[in-house]
Amino acid sequence: MRRLLIGIGVISLAAGLLWPWLSKLPLGRLPGDITIERENFSFYFPITTSIIVSVLLTLILWFWRK
Repeated sequence: MRRLLIGIGVISLAAGLLWPWLSKLPLGRLPGDITIERENFSFYFPITTSIIVSVLLTLILWFWRK
């Protein structure tokens, strides 16, 4: 549990320090992300972005445990 919390902290710190560059990545605006905009309603579901983030986190955690 201690290693997991330290890892989450390190990843959060790295993301915070790299945010100016990470915000320029096209994550959240990928083909396959669902966007519906109407007159008084907007809906956004980043399905492709969610899949990519999930795969990356799975690989990172899998390598970490080895």
